[in-house]
Amino acid sequence: MAARQRHKTTYKGVFFINGKDPATGNTDRIYYIRYYKNRKLVEEKAGRQLRDRMTPAKAHRLRVLRIEGRLDSNEERREKVRAERNKMTIARIWEAFYDAKQENKSIRDDRNRWRKYLLKNFGNRMPEDLVTTDADRLRRKLQDLGLAPATVRQGLVLLKRIINFGAKRGLCPPINPGQLYFEMPRINNIKTEDLSPKQLAALLDAIDASPHRTAANVMRVALYTGMRKNEIFKLKWRHVDFERGFILLKDPKGGIDQRIPMNNAVRDVLENHPRKQSEYVFPGRDNGPTRDLRIPLRRICDNAGLPEDFRPMHGLRHVFASTLASSGQVDMYTLQRLLTHKTPSMVQRYAHLRDDALMRASEVAQDAYRKMTRRAGERR
Repeated sequence: MAARQRHKTTYKGVFFINGKDPATGNTDRIYYIRYYKNRKLVEEKAGRQLRDRMTPAKAHRLRVLRIEGRLDSNEERREKVRAERNKMTIARIWEAFYDAKQENKSIRDDRNRWRKYLLKNFGNRMPEDLVTTDADRLRRKLQDLGLAPATVRQGLVLLKRIINFGAKRGLCPPINPGQLYFEMPRINNIKTEDLSPKQLAALLDAIDASPHRTAANVMRVALYTGMRKNEIFKLKWRHVDFERGFILLKDPKGGIDQRIPMNNAVRDVLENHPRKQSEYVFPGRDNGPTRDLRIPLRRICDNAGLPEDFRPMHGLRHVFASTLASSGQVDMYTLQRLLTHKTPSMVQRYAHLRDDALMRASEVAQDAYRKMTRRAGERR
């Protein structure tokens, strides 16, 4: 700009230089303004005569507004744009959260929840701007969609986790609980599935009669070990130790490898299960792990006459746990170890079954006392 001649106008601090319109190539005046702001000289473009319809009077008006602080300078506006681009919105924190949590088994579910429930209303928001009312609106919105209380809770928890992640990583300031409080919906979804002796016998008959050998043996393993569905689907032959009588669970739900004992029933199932050219015990397509057996598993349950809401795999895990708890011969800690739960809270749902067994055992002692007393009376 210094190489071009400056032309004064009748307005103080307003001048122009002659240039060319970049679109047409025609000669065009480019107006500039000069002023002091915060004791600093500012010199900036006001606009072009042809393209912006700028005049000396308009340039003077811009100069006055900027001196009075009613209008930002060009540099201030550019700085605000840069700050806007660099704002750590919840969407940007989510991106960092997603990258950092790739090893979490729930990350795909988290991504779906983010896209379906959070992105639209929270993506462009700043964490520090959120208040409890925002969390309440989200809860009501998810409830209005007819979602189950557990699903509503998962959506709220994900938003809370994203914000806490951002605060821990220094991406946003910590949120005061008094500013943002998440009221979670009450959940009563503890469902303990069990089968009566008659139902269990019918299920075993249906398993034996099933032409789908893989589905039948998967159900047998679930019934005899209490293993989770994905643990069975991902089970590899090298993790089955026939010599020592243990099954190694690699990367289970709790995250830490676990060993569970292999009883004679499951040993018989695995020893007689056909081996294919795959490292997996129950291979699926392309000899990879099995991913879905819903149809044959459901068909076996239907043939056994089980209730429609009985979940084939998770239900058998409950049957395994309930059977051990009600036997009165297995304590809660051992049951926790067999089910590979990290904390005892998850097995408390079976505690009453063990108590019932202990009560029955107590009744045996009472009956014995009565017999002893009766015999003593007869001898007198």
